[in-house]
Amino acid sequence: MKFINTEIPGVFIIEPKIFLDDRGYFIESYKKEDFDKHVGHEINFIQDNQSKSTYGVLRGLHFQKGKDAQAKLVRVIKGRVVDVAVDLRKSSPTFGKYVMVELSEDNMRQLFVPRGFAHGFQVLSEEAIFIYKVDNKYAPQSEQTLAYDDPTIGINWPISHKEELILSEKDTKHALRLNEIETFE
Repeated sequence: MKFINTEIPGVFIIEPKIFLDDRGYFIESYKKEDFDKHVGHEINFIQDNQSKSTYGVLRGLHFQKGKDAQAKLVRVIKGRVVDVAVDLRKSSPTFGKYVMVELSEDNMRQLFVPRGFAHGFQVLSEEAIFIYKVDNKYAPQSEQTLAYDDPTIGINWPISHKEELILSEKDTKHALRLNEIETFE
């Protein structure tokens, strides 16, 4: 696996080695020893999640605050998305900045999103199946949503026409601006 640093320290892209032959392909999508060595500390992923979405769906930007914060390792096994991680660590020099990367079944890339970040993605293909590992349980009482269209962050989503976007009630009516959320230290 190849680990690629991004503009925000701690967030990185993982490109697996792809072994192709006439039967298809094989990849090693996760190896704890290599992963922990690259991150610099042990991450204990405790759960895998999967979602299926259609073109124009935007999920996020979600995070859990405090002791319930989650690190995520995300990838797409069908389709194509843009994936976004926003730095919510108040003491970070990249506070309020974001990383955007395309994840697809073709490039097989993954994105590691550490604790202290909001995360979301937008589906660019007809359909996408998105999977992710998390290192903490889901805690609805600690969940918050950062507004996907917060102008102080200025995410340039590929699909930006309101009539093409498909958003949940949580991602529209309950989303907060960066200056309204509980940030991390």
